[in-house]
Amino acid sequence: MEGNQITMDTIVAQTYSYVIGVDTHAATHTYAIITADNQHVDAQTFPTTTAGMNRAIAWAARRTGGDMAALWVIEGIGSYGAGLARTVADTGYRVVEAARMSNRSRRGIGKSDPVDAARIAVAVLPLPEARLREPRLDEGNRAALQVLLTARDEIGRERTRAINALTALARTTDLGIDARRALNHQTIAEIAGWRARQRDDIAIATARAEAIRLAKRIFDCDGDLKTNDARIRDLVADSPAAGLVNYTGIGPVTAATTLVAWSHPGRIKSEAAYAAIAGASPIPASSGKTIRYRLNRGGDRKLNRALNVMAMVRMVHDPTTRDYAQRRRREDKSDREIRRVLKRYLARSIYRQLNAAAATPQSS
Repeated sequence: MEGNQITMDTIVAQTYSYVIGVDTHAATHTYAIITADNQHVDAQTFPTTTAGMNRAIAWAARRTGGDMAALWVIEGIGSYGAGLARTVADTGYRVVEAARMSNRSRRGIGKSDPVDAARIAVAVLPLPEARLREPRLDEGNRAALQVLLTARDEIGRERTRAINALTALARTTDLGIDARRALNHQTIAEIAGWRARQRDDIAIATARAEAIRLAKRIFDCDGDLKTNDARIRDLVADSPAAGLVNYTGIGPVTAATTLVAWSHPGRIKSEAAYAAIAGASPIPASSGKTIRYRLNRGGDRKLNRALNVMAMVRMVHDPTTRDYAQRRRREDKSDREIRRVLKRYLARSIYRQLNAAAATPQSS
């Protein structure tokens, strides 16, 4: 509100004559066509093959009178719906991600694929256009970094599983090592260098062989992580996130995480929207004379964790951030509360940096 003037964003129902909701699965996608006044036109299921997707687009075109301004709302654009989103966008339609919906909206209407597809379409009708969720870029450095970050998470989980299994084995079988504490790098290297001993009985010999396999797997994961980190570093250096690594607390992996969430210019409309996507925006929880905000537990949790790492590192190693944290502690703020403020500040700063870098010729 500015003065006495109230401005309202145009909602989807005022802009699009048709909305096509898509409930995506591995083998089939189900499509539902809804009019702007929430009238059900038709629903149909097609296979996820290339031919099936092309048939679905042709079917939607016939049912909407060839209206190329129809809005496609696709569930699971980052997974099952990725191929469909590319195909539909290449045809010339606007594609957005499905809005978040609570299970409460399903009460009393049951569940089926056509019903879910219709709910996906109906959910965006009252939304302002500015709140539509633009899909992330599925090509170039951003897509490559998404693959590498996903692989890095899986390698890390596999390494943790191997360490836990090796620790449990060492604590339940007498292998001649002290496993009262967590196994360190030196102990794991020692186990990986063991050889089979003929004098051992079958139980000990089997346990030693499994311990050797697990120790070697841990080192294989370490090598895979180093290769993964090097590839991420190279891709970040050739992206709008290149300048982020010059700031205290931001390394190639956290910079890549922020870039993947941001994706490309125009996808996220404002600094505040980027902070909201990161789950770093405060949510009003006021009542009566009590003015308060609660923690946002939604959003992109990977991005939220990356911001949390940045905030913790900066609170230790960045002089300006340390001074700020000390001042807020004197105001009886806890470190957790201080980190929440820093995460919001970092999200907004990173958004500005990415947009500015993408606008320069060298980053285009």
